[in-house]
Amino acid sequence: MTTTYDLNALADKHVAAARTSPHGRSAHLLLREETLRQSVIALTAGEVLEEHNAPPAATLQILRGEVVLTAVSGDVTLTEGRLHALPQERHGLRAVTDAAVLLTAVND
Repeated sequence: MTTTYDLNALADKHVAAARTSPHGRSAHLLLREETLRQSVIALTAGEVLEEHNAPPAATLQILRGEVVLTAVSGDVTLTEGRLHALPQERHGLRAVTDAAVLLTAVND
């Protein structure tokens, strides 16, 4: 059976949860099939996901708000509706506004 998700509803739900969280974030793993992972991650304005290693392949789709993807190769500002391939280097994420993203990653 195939599961479908309402990404707008999930984005709203997790932004609301992040606003009430003492850490200013909320996340949920939507899909885990073999090497494919998809997660909704919400951050309140000013919150940061510290620098971490990149998976072999990944994209970040901005569902709500504005974020800055930080990386050695340069920072990229991403706004709602954008889809961006993650660089193959250590990177981080900072929320400029309250934001929700869909992370799609392929792991070994």
